[in-house]
Amino acid sequence: MREYLLTLCITAAVTYLLTGPVRKFAIVAGAMPEIRARDVHREPTPRLGGIAMFFGLCAGLLAADHLTNLNEVFEKSNEPRALLSGAALIWLIGVLDDKFEIDALIKLGGQMIAAGVMVVQGLTILWLPVPGVGTVALTQWQSTLLTVALVVITINAVNFVDGLDGLAAGMVCIAAAAFFMYTYRLWYGYNIEAAAPATLFAAVLMGMCLGFLPHNMHPARIFMGDSGSMLIGLVLAAGAISVTGQIDPDLMNLFSGSERNTVHQMVPVYIPLLMPLTIIAIPAADLILAIVRRTWRGQSPFAADRGHLHHRLLEIGHSHSRAVLIMYFWSALIGFGALAYSVNSASMWIVLGVALLSFLGLVLLLLPRFTPRAPRWAEQFMPPRYRRRPRPVTAPDASTPAAVEHPAPAATAAGTAAGTSGARVRAGVAGVNGATALGARSRLLDERKAGTSR
Repeated sequence: MREYLLTLCITAAVTYLLTGPVRKFAIVAGAMPEIRARDVHREPTPRLGGIAMFFGLCAGLLAADHLTNLNEVFEKSNEPRALLSGAALIWLIGVLDDKFEIDALIKLGGQMIAAGVMVVQGLTILWLPVPGVGTVALTQWQSTLLTVALVVITINAVNFVDGLDGLAAGMVCIAAAAFFMYTYRLWYGYNIEAAAPATLFAAVLMGMCLGFLPHNMHPARIFMGDSGSMLIGLVLAAGAISVTGQIDPDLMNLFSGSERNTVHQMVPVYIPLLMPLTIIAIPAADLILAIVRRTWRGQSPFAADRGHLHHRLLEIGHSHSRAVLIMYFWSALIGFGALAYSVNSASMWIVLGVALLSFLGLVLLLLPRFTPRAPRWAEQFMPPRYRRRPRPVTAPDASTPAAVEHPAPAATAAGTAAGTSGARVRAGVAGVNGATALGARSRLLDERKAGTSR
């Protein structure tokens, strides 16, 4: 465990330290596209955060290669090298897209090529555990097609969910944490060495996300861009492929009897088939809904819009921070809920406690909002959001001297309303939805009903 924690810390430190210089490089290189119709941020923000994340990945794998216990992963398996090759290719494609906005079909082709590179080097699904049938060996073509499909789906699912500050990095970090606990239990608890590469991938992925999050939380100073979202999506898919198609479920010897009975009883508790699906449940659901929504309207599945889950949370009145926290809790509930279902009764209460706390946090987020007030003497120690703010005073009209001494409340309210009636209400803007999760809920204009578009 110490080696994995050290690898995680090294990856996070390198990613965190490099993100600042990468931000300056992105500004100089002009990787600051104009604000698009589907964006929720107000000012142009540099991209290319995936550069720091990629070098963090390289640093983590390099550090793991020089550790005593983790060095065996590189000696007995070619999967880390396969991951690094595919990650380098998908990262280069993402960097080009962040700078030059390449076509969506070209990106799709690059994703398939990156997946093919990993398949050629041995990172592929060899068999699938099927309930009631047993372990089904796949042919070379079946293995290749299934592996490429899983990689492409995961990459695009993570890319689609990357729409708010800190959303994609936080959700992937939560999924990687649950996945790490699952694979580490397979490796340490059942002494299955084939789970070691997936455990290493999960630890490195957590480090990449944790190192980048301080720069990407709202208001974000830099975006990861496609170079980062596609990169962490590929690492997440690589871990799922490694633990799904490389581990023989019969090695656990949990039940006696034939292999068919063993697999039938272990699904979906112990065989590594459920976790790879649950870790991308929220992004995959968003991806499927986006494809159905766009094709129903007669648009291309790759056409951008403002109909994603996080956009809908903003439209119904949630602030930026609140929407991100709700998505975090959804991911935690699904990931750790599946993890709780896979552990034995002796340790289930630990993970069930985490899932219960996540559920309670989600309920609290969905409760009606309130504005807490700190005492006068404690306001200097509290953030500005909890301090009492003086009421704004409107400027009186010089032509009416009486209004200077006794301004009418109704007139003041009318003037305030008249001064703001022409402003367009935008989701995700501080002061409209609130800059914090505890801000007052505002009324948003439904532009689709009004017949307007951005």
